[in-house]
Amino acid sequence: MKFSPIIVGTMRWGIWGANLSGREVQRLIETSLYLGLSTFDHADIYGNYTTEKLFGDAFSEMKINREEVQLISKCGIEMPCENRDFKVKSYNYSKEHILSSVDKSLENLRTDYLDLLLIHRPSPLMNPEEIAEAFGILRERHKVRHFGVSNFSASQFDLIDDAFPLVTNQIEISINHTDAFYDGTLDQMMLRKLQPMAWSVMGNFFTENSVQNFRIRKVLDELCPKYGAEESHILLAFILKHPARILPIIGTSKSENIRKFRDFLSLNLEREDWFRLLEASVGKEVK
Repeated sequence: MKFSPIIVGTMRWGIWGANLSGREVQRLIETSLYLGLSTFDHADIYGNYTTEKLFGDAFSEMKINREEVQLISKCGIEMPCENRDFKVKSYNYSKEHILSSVDKSLENLRTDYLDLLLIHRPSPLMNPEEIAEAFGILRERHKVRHFGVSNFSASQFDLIDDAFPLVTNQIEISINHTDAFYDGTLDQMMLRKLQPMAWSVMGNFFTENSVQNFRIRKVLDELCPKYGAEESHILLAFILKHPARILPIIGTSKSENIRKFRDFLSLNLEREDWFRLLEASVGKEVK
């Protein structure tokens, strides 16, 4: 499966963020497609189970060939909210729940199939054979084309992949969260020639005044003029420098931000500059 070089995240398009109107959603979709960004990332829980419908209603009114767009969604988290009568947050990866979750996502997104379905988070109770059975049914019924996981360790990925072939692991990677460089998840993707996806690619750099971010900002103050780029573009380039060919998910609700990220997609940090940022992130020189 091929994805666009930047994946457009929708989590903050609805009530969890910008609370966009249908027309505003259409403008974001139009901007994304114009820039060659055709992959959109969803999850059933976004917006307390409402954002998929917001997107689907807007998309269905547009004259766009469905085959030109890739839709990703995730399932498995049962989250108590006004739209669901769950008593406690938990994970449900029973065959019945996976099948019904996909049917609901397809209904909300106003489409016949998902290009990619992800198991949202690992559960201590997940049964790989049961998950594989659900995946097989969804593929046989042409409701989902490809399958993956999100937030899984390397061993958890193997557990599911041995039962049913997966195409990606969507994990947290940013200047603030560099665990994937060392915990084997990116190594595993490279060994299997699979492209990982990264969420929260800006980390908490723009939202927290921490000692770590103070160190990072000092380096960025020198790198931004050098590369003629903004802080966010340097932070994106930091992730893209990794040889795993990471696919970043950009969680913005502003067209101008999508344009800027696309324009700086080819920014290539020099190796020493990359290590300067890594040193600032961890607070010491590499061993």
